[in-house]
Amino acid sequence: MEETDVAALARAKAGDRDGFRLLVERHSRSVFRLAYRLTGNEQDAEDVVQETFLRAYKQLRNFESRASFGTWLYRIAANYSLDLIRSRKRHYEQRASAGAESDAALAIPATDPGPDRVAYSGQLEERISAALAGLTEQERAAFVMRHFEGFSIEEIGATLGLGASAAKHSIFRAVQKLRQALQPIVSSI
Repeated sequence: MEETDVAALARAKAGDRDGFRLLVERHSRSVFRLAYRLTGNEQDAEDVVQETFLRAYKQLRNFESRASFGTWLYRIAANYSLDLIRSRKRHYEQRASAGAESDAALAIPATDPGPDRVAYSGQLEERISAALAGLTEQERAAFVMRHFEGFSIEEIGATLGLGASAAKHSIFRAVQKLRQALQPIVSSI
């Protein structure tokens, strides 16, 4: 019989490392998916997963079960991902002001497809990256959680510390901005 999160959490709070290990095994893939979609980088996502579970372990005794354990973890992961994005943005801005190469020069082009496909893919990727970069951290997180992770509005709100209407509004703004940014390329298909 599979142990529930509540039972594993109770064991973990009592000091049983196997209880916490079970929670890590159960939730690490979904935390990684969320972190990867928010940061856009596998290494950063792995760092977010490690930091999320480290922070959760340190704060385990403070978890009050008002929300599910998964929602609490997602909130930790989302907050740390957003912090990482902000610090990366500051780092890139400092490099750019020092005359460093632009991020576009660091992009790796696709190899095998034909030249027309490569050109179109590159153009589409640039537009999507630019559109996602044009979103606020909150809009991006809400959009990713809703459209990539399938979270409910209530889960998004709980994870980001927003009310349901604010979560809906963040998703709506993100969709509108993405639609506007991607409209020229979609209409040319």
